[in-house]
Amino acid sequence: MAGIVVVFDFDKTIIDVDSDNWVVDELGATDLFNQLLPTMPWNSLMDRMMEELHVQGKTIADIEEVLKRVPIHPRIVPAIKSAYALGCDLRVISDANVFFIETILKHVGIRDCFSEINTNPGYVDEEGRLRILPYVDFITSPHGCNLCPPNMCKGTIVERIQASIPKEGKKRMIYLGDGIGDFCPSLKLMETDFVMPRKDFPAWNLINKNRTLVKATVHEWTNGEEFEHILLQLINTITVEESQLLSVEYCKFQTMSKAALPRALPVPY
Repeated sequence: MAGIVVVFDFDKTIIDVDSDNWVVDELGATDLFNQLLPTMPWNSLMDRMMEELHVQGKTIADIEEVLKRVPIHPRIVPAIKSAYALGCDLRVISDANVFFIETILKHVGIRDCFSEINTNPGYVDEEGRLRILPYVDFITSPHGCNLCPPNMCKGTIVERIQASIPKEGKKRMIYLGDGIGDFCPSLKLMETDFVMPRKDFPAWNLINKNRTLVKATVHEWTNGEEFEHILLQLINTITVEESQLLSVEYCKFQTMSKAALPRALPVPY
């Protein structure tokens, strides 16, 4: 199988909505959320909203039930299962949180398809309240990227993934995303990589305005059908290209091996 790492954003990419907004809206806390939004970073606000929901008597089970009915296009899960079955290394980079993401992925049966989930930590404390923390402590250890929100630079995570891949191992990357935070990692991709921004979403707009900065080949998508079709087509393209490369290398090796063999000496009679 070709060496392919597929990196997915989560909100509005794997699922059709923003998971934070979905939980807040479904549990009736939209007004307070909108009131507090101008006063603190988004990640800190979500932790504050989980406290408010806890005070109102909402339980972890209530949050899980809301997450389990989040809208997902019917072709997304089959596409991810197919990519996994083809041997791709699938990873998530998301500014949501691990509790929301894992609850949804487990519910739709694809959690085990992913080797890594990079997102904001989340856990249930001793009082039964969901706590949401920043991926990076932006007070003591700011990441320094002015393209990304203070709690997470997705570009830095992509660079770490790239650095962790052995040169002889998985080499090519496909990145799928929609938001402003998905522009930075798009800039970290190589010429042999692919980026799949969701059409008419912020990442797509930024990539189109800055095409000269993006080395990877761009393939836009609009819905689950295109998500599945383009992703699997790119995986197939990479697989065919690398198979052909291997065939060429094998032929070269065979030619060199034959040339290196000593000529048989004539046997005197």
